[in-house]
Amino acid sequence: MIDAFDEFLNYITTVGPLKLLRIFWFFVFFEFARFFIFELAVVIVWKLREPVRKKLYANARRRLFIERPLVSIIVPGKNEGLHIYKLANSLKEQTYKNFEFIVIDDGSDDDTERICKSLQKNGFIDLFLRNEVRGGKASAANLGYRFSKGKIIVHLDADCSYDNDALEKIIIPFYLDDNVGSVGGNILVRNYRENLCTTLQAIEYSDTISVGRITSSALGIYRVVSGAFGAFKREALDRVGGWDIGPGLDGDITVKLRKLGYRIVFEPEAICQTSVPNTFKKLVKQRLRWDKSIIRFRVRKHRDVFYPNATFSFSNFVSSAENITYNLLLNIKWWLYLVDMVMNYTSLLWFIFPFNILLYTINNFLKFLVFSLFRTRKNAPVIYFVPYLPCMVIYFGYYLRLVRSVAYIQEFFFKRSYKDAWNPPKSSSHAKELGI
Repeated sequence: MIDAFDEFLNYITTVGPLKLLRIFWFFVFFEFARFFIFELAVVIVWKLREPVRKKLYANARRRLFIERPLVSIIVPGKNEGLHIYKLANSLKEQTYKNFEFIVIDDGSDDDTERICKSLQKNGFIDLFLRNEVRGGKASAANLGYRFSKGKIIVHLDADCSYDNDALEKIIIPFYLDDNVGSVGGNILVRNYRENLCTTLQAIEYSDTISVGRITSSALGIYRVVSGAFGAFKREALDRVGGWDIGPGLDGDITVKLRKLGYRIVFEPEAICQTSVPNTFKKLVKQRLRWDKSIIRFRVRKHRDVFYPNATFSFSNFVSSAENITYNLLLNIKWWLYLVDMVMNYTSLLWFIFPFNILLYTINNFLKFLVFSLFRTRKNAPVIYFVPYLPCMVIYFGYYLRLVRSVAYIQEFFFKRSYKDAWNPPKSSSHAKELGI
């Protein structure tokens, strides 16, 4: 083993940079260059523009509080009764007060109806609506949207918690640019201390999701407004007809709005905290659903963004192309990279893979520590997460990559999203008939 290690060290010091690039090309071009160097450059420019942005932001905030539009907060869900009181109480502490609070019960089979009717009677809820038969989250959201009166619709998840200025901050971007159709809030992990599974997700949300969305928003290609905390201009929702039924509805409605020419932006200071899956088995179910939606909506339903038609938009083309490239095509490319190494560098495999792990680990430390300088809001001190960073190589580089691969195969060849238990069978059947 020692002789083999000496042989490998001798190899990497004598072959030259081009040969090393040949072995570690996937990491250099698609991990380090794209997800560290490129994102860092964009975030630095974004940060340098902060003084200008603050002046515009202050002016937009004044316009908001002069107009004080009615905001409709809609919360669709099933069996969420135990979370509603806590959410209603927290909303009373919001700095922006002119809102109506609408809860939609999607066929709950627990005490949700009784709890919510009591809360409505006592003034905690402005309007309680109920689907007697479960129709799915999109169906419940559309019911709330139809009965809402606000100029801006804010979609929340019942089990999340929100900073007391979160509502104000997620609607200010509408006053920065009249062409903004939707704004996504910044999702942090609330239960990050629970176990290894939740801690790794907290690092992922902080690095890949939060910083990634700052980057994509700054470039004008932001592609998913989270259902946990997203705001929509009523006029925009009217034009797209609300949410389409089926899993992946967050990304779907975002693309629909983009195709109409609306700007979709991310607001990093509008903070929502959510509880993520606390077991790896639950996480697999969630990510299979998320990843299948890339095939269903990006590759199939909204493939027209790639066509040179009258409504073609370069930013929409780039937004979808980037999503498909870095999630689907590079996932395939990674497997091809493994085959390449096995076929062409068999004698060096014992060291190629450990060296790859070392490179990814160093990259993870760099990304997390450097990007921490740009985060205005952290759910824990940076030092808390440092011991867990070596685990991100296995979690993000292998575990989630394998889950993505399974999801893509399931959806591409078998259209498994139409059988997802997250959506009622009748809704999925109807969506399949409509081709959505």
